[in-house]
Amino acid sequence: MGVLESGAHPRAARHHPLRSAGSVLLILFAALLSLLSVVAVWANSIVRDTDRYVATVGPLASDPDVQKAVTNRVTDVVLAQIDVDVLVKQLQDAVSQKGVPPKTAQLFGHLEAPITSGLKQLVSGVVERVVTSGAFETVWVEGNRRVHSAVDKALTGEGGGAVSLENDQVAIDVAPIVAQVKERLVGAGLAVAAKIPDVHTNFVVVQSKDLGKVRTYMRVLEILGGWLPVIALLVAAAGVYTAFNRRHALIGVALAVFAAMLILGITLTVFRDVYLDHLPSGASPAAAGAVYDALIKFLRAAVRALGAVALVTAVGAFLSGPARPAVLVRKGCGSGIGAMRGVALSGGLRLGTVGRFVHRFKHWIGVTIVAVAAIVLFTWNYPTTMVVVWTTVIVLVAFAIREFLDTGSAPPPTDSRATAAP
Repeated sequence: MGVLESGAHPRAARHHPLRSAGSVLLILFAALLSLLSVVAVWANSIVRDTDRYVATVGPLASDPDVQKAVTNRVTDVVLAQIDVDVLVKQLQDAVSQKGVPPKTAQLFGHLEAPITSGLKQLVSGVVERVVTSGAFETVWVEGNRRVHSAVDKALTGEGGGAVSLENDQVAIDVAPIVAQVKERLVGAGLAVAAKIPDVHTNFVVVQSKDLGKVRTYMRVLEILGGWLPVIALLVAAAGVYTAFNRRHALIGVALAVFAAMLILGITLTVFRDVYLDHLPSGASPAAAGAVYDALIKFLRAAVRALGAVALVTAVGAFLSGPARPAVLVRKGCGSGIGAMRGVALSGGLRLGTVGRFVHRFKHWIGVTIVAVAAIVLFTWNYPTTMVVVWTTVIVLVAFAIREFLDTGSAPPPTDSRATAAP
């Protein structure tokens, strides 16, 4: 009888190794799924959301490294269409017709190199002015909007249009830029530029020998993208439910997810260096780095946001526990809010039924506040760290208001006139 009353048997059950091990495994699996979920959601957003894709690559139009790479590429294409030998021959014929002495005319036969150099400078200058103009930014953004299937092609192997996926690379046709350069060269007096045909040349956005393998993995994530976050949340909930100390398990889940986001952030940084180290010869590392940073910009934002949510959750679960620092924090906040409430009540504020209602359902009001915050974060299309911060601030304010309105279960003061002796 004494053993039953002391609860010795339940206490032993609280340390059942299989149940504890199962909870730990579920928590670790949930952390892994959270990492994959972030990548999957990012892949889905890039593939399916054209506006998201344009917002990702649009700023590259004003990136100096990308502008330089496009300038070099278009310059080479234009120069390849201009026959320098023909220009030299035309110059010699013109000189001969002017009656220039033979020895002087012979000097023009050695001007091929200077003419080539000057022509390259002329073309490069014109191309640079086109690429750095607002017109190019418009062409770049609208072009990328039209060829949004580039990312679809890169990640899933599907798509088409003005996008090619050959030799493990994603390339966008920049023929409109060449056409603008042609018009400006003709306007500058270089008549031979009018003979440049319509040239379709590609500017490589992504190039890697492992792109095929990455595409396979990303295709799987793209299929599971809509379900992975839900599965990860359910697995985490199962891990917490299975644990004996669910508050500790909640802290464990939050810290595990935070660690997963930290690992993913580090991996993205390391992979950037690996990717740049394996670029083919002739590629611009600076431009490739800028493209990489742009493509994973929102992925990094999602990593930071989920990491912030995990950290806030861990801190909140800790502060709700019996640890001495948590108790001191709660008592300090409660005393401060209680003092404010006392001043307000002494000034004539009457909470009455509201105060008693809040006191009676205080626990469920807190659950509702947390649930609403979780729903907001979970259904927000692309939450950022600032969204997490402001949601946390609003939750803290809501809890402070709840504490302020809680006047306790004391009955309302009676009317002294009704109780006065006759």
